[in-house]
Amino acid sequence: MTTPDKKQTASAIRDAIREKHVRKPVDLADIDALEASLLADIEAFDFDAAERLARREQMASEVAGMHSADLAFPEIVPVIPPCKPAVVEVQNVPPPIAEVPKDGIGLLGKLRYQAELQQRDENSAQLQRTESNKIIDQSLKHVFFYLHDLVQQLNILKPGIPRVYSMPDGLTLGGFAWQEGFADYRTQAQSAGALVELVSFSTQIFSPACLVVEREGPGVERFRRALFDFGLQFSCKDFKNERQFIERTEFQITNQLSVNARWKADFERGLIIFDARNLERLGPPELNIRPAAIDYPLLEEFGRLVLGQSNRFREFSKR
Repeated sequence: MTTPDKKQTASAIRDAIREKHVRKPVDLADIDALEASLLADIEAFDFDAAERLARREQMASEVAGMHSADLAFPEIVPVIPPCKPAVVEVQNVPPPIAEVPKDGIGLLGKLRYQAELQQRDENSAQLQRTESNKIIDQSLKHVFFYLHDLVQQLNILKPGIPRVYSMPDGLTLGGFAWQEGFADYRTQAQSAGALVELVSFSTQIFSPACLVVEREGPGVERFRRALFDFGLQFSCKDFKNERQFIERTEFQITNQLSVNARWKADFERGLIIFDARNLERLGPPELNIRPAAIDYPLLEEFGRLVLGQSNRFREFSKR
C-alpha cells in the first residue's frame, strides 16, 4: 500500500468516526463501498516492500545517531589461565608401630585390671572397718550399761573407799567415802553412723578430815601446782616478813576428790582407749584395750578398782 493510499484510508476512517459522533444519517451504500475498499487494500498489501522500507528507515536512523554496531566498545573479559590441581607428593611415612603386649592384654586392659584390684581391696578394707566399728560400738554399749547400773547402786549405798592416795612429798590422803557418781555416753553424728564413741564415768569421794600443810620458799609454788594438777580443793594463807616477802604458806586441803574414767573409741586402730584420773592413784593412767577383751569379768574387775578393792583390772585389760 502506497503513501497516498494510506492517507485516503485514514481520511475515510476519520470521516466515519466524525459521522458517528455527529450522528449523521448512515448510508448503507457508503459502508459497503468502504468495506470493499478495505478488503482490496488488504489483498494488495506487499509484505516484501514493507520489510525493505523498514530496513532502510532503521539504517538511516543508525547513521544519524552514530549507533553503528561496528563502533561499540568491545567487552573486556579477563583471561584466566586454567587452574592445575596441586600435586601432593605422597611420602612413604611408616605408621606408628603399636606395641603388641606379650600377654595379650593391652594398656587399657591392664589399667582396668589394676583399678578393679584396688577397688576390691578398698571395699574389703571398708567392710573390715565397718565390722570393727560395730564391735567397738557394741563393746562401749556393754561398758555403759554396766557402769550405769553400778553407779545407781553406789549412789544408794555410798560405801567407804579404802584407798590411800600418796603425794610426791610423802603426804597421804585417805578416809574417803562415795558421795555421788554419774555414767554417760556420746555417739557420733547420725551421718557418721551414730556409733557410740565415748563412755564416761565420774564420781566425787569425800573425807571429813582436813589436811593442813605448810611450805616455805620455792616449795610453796611447787606444792600449789601439784594440788591444782590433782584436782584437790584447798585454801591457803601466806605469812610475810617485814619486807612483805612471803616466808611460808599454810595450805588447808579439803579431802574431796574428783575421780574420772573414760572409755574412748579409736576407730582407726580398732581399739578402745581407757584413761582415768585419780582412780587408783593421783594422776592420769592410760590403757589400750581390745574390744574383744571387754566382757563381764573385766567390768567386774573395774568395779572392784572403783571401790578400792583388790583387783586384776590391768591384767584383764591386756588380754
